[in-house]
Amino acid sequence: MTLQTDFDQWSGSVCKTMEDFLQQHLPDPSIVPRQLHEAMRYAVLDGGKRVRPLLAFAAGELVEAPTTALTVVAASIELIHAYSLVHDDLPAMDNDTLRRGKPTCHVRFGEALALLVGDTLQSLAFQWLSGFSLHADPRQQLLMIHQLALASGSRGMGGGQAIDLQSTDNTLSLPELEAMHLKKTGALIRAAVLMGAECGRPLTPTEQQHLSQYANTLGLAFQVVDDVLDAEMDTATLGKTAGKDAAANKPTYVSIMGLSQAKDFSRELLSTAHESLVPFGHRRRRLEELAHFIVNRRS
Repeated sequence: MTLQTDFDQWSGSVCKTMEDFLQQHLPDPSIVPRQLHEAMRYAVLDGGKRVRPLLAFAAGELVEAPTTALTVVAASIELIHAYSLVHDDLPAMDNDTLRRGKPTCHVRFGEALALLVGDTLQSLAFQWLSGFSLHADPRQQLLMIHQLALASGSRGMGGGQAIDLQSTDNTLSLPELEAMHLKKTGALIRAAVLMGAECGRPLTPTEQQHLSQYANTLGLAFQVVDDVLDAEMDTATLGKTAGKDAAANKPTYVSIMGLSQAKDFSRELLSTAHESLVPFGHRRRRLEELAHFIVNRRS
């Protein structure tokens, strides 16, 4: 069995676990308010690469975390991610009509309901995190709730999106762009890694430092590759509108560095991410594979 085949089987198994949990625990569309519940499921199910859940599960392997806890944590993070996409696609934000190869939520259900979908998915994420037993020490569970709230708010994803909106038609320096994406994209990726690691045995301070470096580096790498793909690939391949960053005159790694240098930078970040994992020995395997997958993906 090749390493790629093994990774595909592992990631496929995690994604199936996620899909089964989401199918079971998202509100059924037969329950009032029916259309809202239908739209929530539309925004979450059968879509995306589930990168953040995969990262949570991979980090959980470092600490021998139980699958039951990892599943709830990963699903909660995915709800936050899905809500952010629904809101980002709205006319007041990125005004996009295609997501994951199908009409965006507001195109399918209208803007008002799409707003409510985002709001309710966010609430449901914290309902799950607080409603299931995730750790023998309740302080660890409280820490996970705090981590996701911080990653989602003004000092994380929400703040990064606000900076992004203010940056349209403006020039950012490379450090300013990096600071924006450490919030907008990186905060939730970092939360996925650290929350997955909180589900098992405690990390040493040195291990925590190395894992944080990995998470921050990978969050930037994810965005660099996103910018490259937006410039290089077509809409059919991406499953979302290609070239929209340039059309909106948004600052990106490609617009600042150029396409070739941005690609080189993503490979440098991959190398740094791998180096951060060395202290974990053989337990780092899945996190290494995910870093490689993220940097070398084509959609």
